[in-house]
Amino acid sequence: MEDTSPGVEDPPINDDGLTEVEEFDSLAGILADGVIGAAGGLVGTAMMSVVFLIAQSLGAFSLDDFAILTELVGLTGYVPEVLFGFFIFLGGGMFPWPLLFASLKAYLPGQSDPVSGAFFGGAMWTGFVLAFYTGQSGLTLVLYAVLTLVAHVVYGIGLGAVFNYFSTRPDSIV
Repeated sequence: MEDTSPGVEDPPINDDGLTEVEEFDSLAGILADGVIGAAGGLVGTAMMSVVFLIAQSLGAFSLDDFAILTELVGLTGYVPEVLFGFFIFLGGGMFPWPLLFASLKAYLPGQSDPVSGAFFGGAMWTGFVLAFYTGQSGLTLVLYAVLTLVAHVVYGIGLGAVFNYFSTRPDSIV
């Protein structure tokens, strides 16, 4: 007689003989997720930098403000301050923020990763807008607030779009 009682089904097995859970927890799967996150962060930071360049051309933001990051790590005078500060900023955009996004995206509003990323970027902006404020006032302050918000939303959309692209690939485990 066949067992027809409702129960837990065995997880599907892939071509390598691993279940989805074993594949997800494998070192290769974790590294692949990390590379995808870093790629998403790179894309998002590149898109964000374009908005920062627009903000700089309007006088609302200065790329020289990235030197603040070099000062925070105590390397002022030893390295090119703006360039090194931007690399620190890029590293943050490629590693910890994508990891946090991957951890939280199921709890963020939005039906897709790019929309969830936009909300994530908006939340990140609240810290950025205070940390990089350098005394703007009047219309310049409004432009600073709006354009840095747009930059962070664009970052989130780019990050989410890369996550979305790789999660819909047939051979991806994201």
